[in-house]
Amino acid sequence: MIRGLPTRPIDPAILAMDEHDRVRLARLVLSLRSRGVFDPAILSAIEQCPRKIFAAAEDRIRAFDDRPLAIECGQTATASSTIGRILQHLKIGPDQRVLDIGTGSGFAAAVMARIARQVFTVERYRGLVDLALGRFMALRLGNLEAAFGDGLEGWADQAPFDRIHVAGSAPRIPDALLSQLAPEGVLVMPVGEPGTVQQLQRVVRRRDGFHAEVLGAVRFVPLVPGRALVM
Repeated sequence: MIRGLPTRPIDPAILAMDEHDRVRLARLVLSLRSRGVFDPAILSAIEQCPRKIFAAAEDRIRAFDDRPLAIECGQTATASSTIGRILQHLKIGPDQRVLDIGTGSGFAAAVMARIARQVFTVERYRGLVDLALGRFMALRLGNLEAAFGDGLEGWADQAPFDRIHVAGSAPRIPDALLSQLAPEGVLVMPVGEPGTVQQLQRVVRRRDGFHAEVLGAVRFVPLVPGRALVM
């Protein structure tokens, strides 16, 4: 794991919300409600994390649309409603420590940091980590740490975690992530082969072992094992 300060700070002017932005944000919240995101803590957290600062410059005008967004390093940010529904399945509480695998733009981690006591997020693209750190700093999220590394290995020296959010699919849930889940902890992750419809699985660690349930069908990009990438 490599941790550090952002090398690309965010222009504070991007945080400014004009009337047009506020209207689009209100529409986004209505869209989230219509798509099954009802938890007031999640909706409030999304309102406090303007998605436009998490979008690449060329896609910023569409940042408040409830759709996937193209981001840096050739990656894609998940639609807000999908993130919201997954966070509802996680049921994050204010006293919990959360591990986020696949930082991406940093939006999901920032939303979780508005709810949880502490969030740790791991990303294999160094460029995305640098950008996310700048965004976290601009939002003054002091309870959020980001690291450059292989997310399939989790973040062992900060374990255990009450909740684990995985923003990418794999054929099976990595043993390393299961081992870092606290007793009664919850992990939500898409499971399936690349290029196929995957199962969104929710795993709870009980005294007698791990209990999994299928929440529905999803399509996520696969988590890529191996070394982290400087891009």
